[in-house]
Amino acid sequence: MKAITKVALFISWLILFAMLLQRDYLVKTLDTREAIALEQDKILEFQGIYFDNKKIGYVENHFLPEAGALRIRQKAVMRLNIANQSHLVELRLEAILQSDNTLNTFDFVFSSPFYQMKARGSVNDTLVSFSLDTGNSTINDQIQLNAPPMISTSRRGYLLNQGMSKGEKVRLPLFDPLSLTAKETVVEYWGKEQVLVQGRVFNLHRFTEMLAGARINSWLDDDGNVIKEESPAGFVFIKEPEYKARSLDENSSELLSSVSVKISSPMPDLQNRKSLRYRLALPAEGNFDLNAGRQEFSEGILTVTMEEIPSHFSDDIPCDVIGSELQSSPYIQSSTPEIIKQSRDIVTTASNPLQKVEMLANWVYQEIDKRPVLGIPDALTTLKNRIGDCNEHASLFAALARASGIPTKIAAGVVFHKNAFYYHAWNEVCLNGDWFSLDTTTGQFPADLSHIKFVEGELQEQIRIGALIGSLQIEPLPAETEAQR
Repeated sequence: MKAITKVALFISWLILFAMLLQRDYLVKTLDTREAIALEQDKILEFQGIYFDNKKIGYVENHFLPEAGALRIRQKAVMRLNIANQSHLVELRLEAILQSDNTLNTFDFVFSSPFYQMKARGSVNDTLVSFSLDTGNSTINDQIQLNAPPMISTSRRGYLLNQGMSKGEKVRLPLFDPLSLTAKETVVEYWGKEQVLVQGRVFNLHRFTEMLAGARINSWLDDDGNVIKEESPAGFVFIKEPEYKARSLDENSSELLSSVSVKISSPMPDLQNRKSLRYRLALPAEGNFDLNAGRQEFSEGILTVTMEEIPSHFSDDIPCDVIGSELQSSPYIQSSTPEIIKQSRDIVTTASNPLQKVEMLANWVYQEIDKRPVLGIPDALTTLKNRIGDCNEHASLFAALARASGIPTKIAAGVVFHKNAFYYHAWNEVCLNGDWFSLDTTTGQFPADLSHIKFVEGELQEQIRIGALIGSLQIEPLPAETEAQR
């Protein structure tokens, strides 16, 4: 497997990054009894973005007061080293707030080499109506939130104004325009502490928040300005003057290898093995799908058992599905004419569900050029462009399989490659009432025993992978240890 196929990490990394940006702009404030006054002056603020102690980008925040409203323009630029190739990524948000600080409209654009998406929406109380343009399709939909999305400024004085005591926690709902999903974050106050930031010592208020299982640390001055912020995904945001924020390092760490998981014991030979066990060390706050399908997890030990592909089929054995495994979604467009036609063309000679799965998997494996595409995986775009990494392979297969009536999931986790585990995405299909793994990036059905699933689902679930970065430890257990236990 080529290194460029292992970009599944970037999806959770990107979504977490976008949510880090947007939670300050599309959140409900803690105290809604009084409307917070809109900013009276034009403000332009900058933050440097660091990864592995290297400057990889910057964030520009522009606040523009208008008659009875506030317009916010935000731009984030990153230059990422993926497989030793430089990729420029840009995110832009423009939002208008009403006089009571609630969100009125938003316009979001994400672009990178080979990919662009646009999302535009408006808010009516707690209902968000949006239009998503992936470049190959336009989707109109609505999301019902629990509370009206509101905006605070990047100066989080609203947290200090709550009079929180050390150890006190509060909950904040938020809306993310990149994944177009609603999430909730829990904020805890830790009091003041001395923090070294770029050679200077600051006495700052420390807050931590849990965002989809990932712990984010923020340090604020007495005025509520964010001086530093960091997450387990490797991001560090530092408030900086413009000239410094815009100055990027010429050389940055290769992203995939920087967050790969090194093993603490030799990896057994996978060929002809029916099962394999791993000792896992996980973050305490994480919420993962380890006991699912072919995996069993107990007392820190994960057992992965190779599935046996069925040779006979019965219509009387139902699949355990909740509906989403057969449904179309904004990024897995299984109900569109293009996907339906392509799926029918591929499986035209299939006589049972297994043959459909095999034909669809072989087609995706053979037809999609394995190149990194930094963006949200989109089945229609992948079908048109015929390029992508594991995320695009998994999304396109899911759409084609669902269009053929095969319940299909997306699995996200890690896979072993060249002495380490890398973040990866693949699929699971339901046949004869059981779930089976397959990897259309590597052409494996079922997937080999080094595929460890932590999350199943689409974008709103895959962000949970971010909590593993920097915390996950994997120890493969050799055969003799398995026999003794």
